[in-house]
Amino acid sequence: MSRIGKLPVAIPAGVKISLDGNTMTVVGPKGTLTQDLHERMTIAVETDQINVTRPSDSKDDSALHGLTRALINNMVIGVTAGFQKDLEINGVGYRAEISGKQLTLSLGYSHPVVYALPEGITVEVEKQTKLSVKGIDKQLVGSAAAKIRSFRKPEPYKGKGIKYVDEHIVRKAGKAGK
Repeated sequence: MSRIGKLPVAIPAGVKISLDGNTMTVVGPKGTLTQDLHERMTIAVETDQINVTRPSDSKDDSALHGLTRALINNMVIGVTAGFQKDLEINGVGYRAEISGKQLTLSLGYSHPVVYALPEGITVEVEKQTKLSVKGIDKQLVGSAAAKIRSFRKPEPYKGKGIKYVDEHIVRKAGKAGK
């Protein structure tokens, strides 16, 4: 039994939802999101909420029930509040700067790493070592933040690299002396 799928999705003021077959479009103050949803799920759009129902209690339908409801909820949250991932750069000489739609990272390599930001993603750089990845699509924000982190993952000995702000790096002891 999907507990997430049973919860209704509240529609805030200023959000318009249209359903065309299994394609849902959500329009809000921050933008527009479109998502293709699974055809087995039944979606009922009412005036103030959205309900998702499933055809049977099979394991696959139960999983799709919760997934469909979560995707709809993320779209509604995205067009009203948006999503944000914060990254932190640790290391001597490691820094970031933004110019237009390109993020330039100096991460100790022989060359700077240039990352072209995807459409719909904005990055704010604070103090050259703090990054905020923002957007209305939760999946795209998480993917862009993971891609930026992958350029120099944090290492366990000194903790140098790019990490999420709420991430804890398990540190290892260095070489043991005589």
